[in-house]
Amino acid sequence: MAAASRPTRPRTTVAVEDYLEKIEQLIQRKGYARVVDIAAGLKISQASVTAMVQRLDAGGFIKYEKYCGMVLTSSGLEVARRIAHRHQLLTAFLRVLGVADEKVIYNDVEGMEHHISPKTFKAIESLTRYLEKNPAVVTKLKADR
Repeated sequence: MAAASRPTRPRTTVAVEDYLEKIEQLIQRKGYARVVDIAAGLKISQASVTAMVQRLDAGGFIKYEKYCGMVLTSSGLEVARRIAHRHQLLTAFLRVLGVADEKVIYNDVEGMEHHISPKTFKAIESLTRYLEKNPAVVTKLKADR
């Protein structure tokens, strides 16, 4: 019964999450997001982006007007911020563990951020915060390798 009272999160796919994350990044950096910018950022065709943007609009994640650009709805913003938080935390976690190659970190995080369960994410979040507050533990872990 308790599960029924919890608000449900919108169901998303990896692609939807990637688009919403990119749109939010563009809006934060430039003040707007255009199809051409999303295509460049995701390294895909503008036609593919236009099709997905129309899906995101129909799904209630963005408000889109052809030739005018788009804005995230509250639902889209929630998803984008959740994914950005996952990305930031998983990046911090790998850095705390001593992974030094930023390209490896980026690729690993891109693979993990969409597939990690909420329960596992919370555990990694707690562990990361603990390790950040206790650098001696990290030093010992690195020495034990």
